[in-house]
Amino acid sequence: MLFRHFLYVFLAFSLYASWSCADEAKESNDSISTSTAVASSPAEVDYKTGTGELGRKLGFTDKSGVWIGAAWAGDTDYLFCGGAKPYKWSGNSLFLLDLELDFSILLKIPGASIGAELLQFNGSSTNIEAGTVQGYNSLPGSPPLSRTELYQLWWRQELFDKKLILRIGKTSPTYDFNNVVSPVPYADPTLAIKAVTSVIYTTIFVNGSMLGVIPGYYNSAVGITASFIPTKHNFVNVGFYDGSGATGRQTGIKSPRFKEYFFSIAEMGFTWEYGHEKKPGKLGIGVWNQSGKLQIPNIVTQKGTKGIYLYGAQRLWSRHPGIDNSGISGFFQYGINNSKTLSILAYAGAGLTAFSLFENRKNDSFGIGLAYSKLNRRLNYRTSEFLVQGYYQANLFSEVYLEPVLTYIPNPGASKNLKPAWAATARLIALF
Repeated sequence: MLFRHFLYVFLAFSLYASWSCADEAKESNDSISTSTAVASSPAEVDYKTGTGELGRKLGFTDKSGVWIGAAWAGDTDYLFCGGAKPYKWSGNSLFLLDLELDFSILLKIPGASIGAELLQFNGSSTNIEAGTVQGYNSLPGSPPLSRTELYQLWWRQELFDKKLILRIGKTSPTYDFNNVVSPVPYADPTLAIKAVTSVIYTTIFVNGSMLGVIPGYYNSAVGITASFIPTKHNFVNVGFYDGSGATGRQTGIKSPRFKEYFFSIAEMGFTWEYGHEKKPGKLGIGVWNQSGKLQIPNIVTQKGTKGIYLYGAQRLWSRHPGIDNSGISGFFQYGINNSKTLSILAYAGAGLTAFSLFENRKNDSFGIGLAYSKLNRRLNYRTSEFLVQGYYQANLFSEVYLEPVLTYIPNPGASKNLKPAWAATARLIALF
């Protein structure tokens, strides 16, 4: 019953979105005649993509030292009204094929492994059509919107009884830094969460204040990441990467370029168990620096830029403590920079996620996310942009999920002349 009621509410909000656009449509016509939850974008959250079922089907057991996984995420979007191009349909498709070889098993090299990942993306200018600077859909990024690339190729080495871990090669630093979506490590499986939230907007994966400088999906970059883990509740990550992506260079499909432009970042974090129910939580704080000459042509030039960010997540309520994972978690993000050239100068976000609340839908989740950005007026943007997004992620079968999403952007930031935008997305996610 509750499941049906939630779907009725979601449908009602969708109808309200259409109704709220009615006046605008008339004006236009007159004038122009799992498990509990998975991340909505598999490429942006974890190093091992998929479940490994593809490898097991090919005969590689969990003890073989060979991991082969895959994931596909595809969606259809409709812009009800507002934005730059209202009443538009768009679609996006992302496929990932992941290989990891455990050299401690295959070659008897302690703590060593190598990984490679292929990415195929075909998409649309979904966010541009909505006039959003933050991006309400995380799948499409910078052009080209049709690409095949070697997304990752790295060597990982564990040292000093796994207290120090090095990863060298082509990677996506957003896995290791400001990853509010990743699960909170916890020994009790009844509190395990695959993803803290499944909202689909871009800035849940890349803090808005770093958008345009930190390498990540789908523009990974060559560099090195060092993780120091003194205890199970504390960590320090440090990274140094090819930073030429800050010039607009597509590092995902270009060879590395270590000249003038470098991106460096450091983050420290903590996890804890709160209260007698030992509700898990985490907090991370980081600083970053981008070197090189950055500019908005004919407007402003800046020698490098830097910023700071903060994020956290907390299990707020457990419905059946010690029995299952049902309950509610919350998250927040914040970031600020001293940039004169980036699109977003400061960012704040927060949200809530409910897990397994329907008795006959144990692997479903739903939630809401809010995102606010202070924008760079030198780029002829609005002063700010706000976005609110709600979703329901339904587990259809096995590791296949259907996720309807509704987004409202009252002030699309790309231009002060854009009207409020309502958009609906239907995303299908399959892990193998």
